[in-house]
Amino acid sequence: MTTVFRYWGPVFAYAGFIFYLSAQSHPEEQLPSFVGLLSDKVLHVIEYAVLGALFHRGFRWSAEASWRPWAVPLAVLCTSLYGVSDEIHQSFVPFRESSWLDWVADTVGAGLGAAAMARLATLWPMSPTSAADSRR
Repeated sequence: MTTVFRYWGPVFAYAGFIFYLSAQSHPEEQLPSFVGLLSDKVLHVIEYAVLGALFHRGFRWSAEASWRPWAVPLAVLCTSLYGVSDEIHQSFVPFRESSWLDWVADTVGAGLGAAAMARLATLWPMSPTSAADSRR
């Protein structure tokens, strides 16, 4: 159960943070001022790259070994589906709108984040728990 919280807790916490921001009629008021300098699509890519990386981390290190080769596509799929649900959610929030281009940016970010985390995993192939177990 500790493994579930260690690897999936950050995924759900970050998804909750995205949901919170999406529920705001004016989310720019909740963010630092420099964020306003970036394009909306760039923000979507960055936001969902983090979620994609967290999903990859969960699938790579907490799932059964048979799931590990599928960590990148599963991370992109789950993150993209969350992006769709986020866009649907935003369509019900006053002063917000839903856009399929935002979903495309979310999916691109998911791919970039999952791929970056997969690359990091090749440099650090063992999960933190298995590395600690191997030192004993």
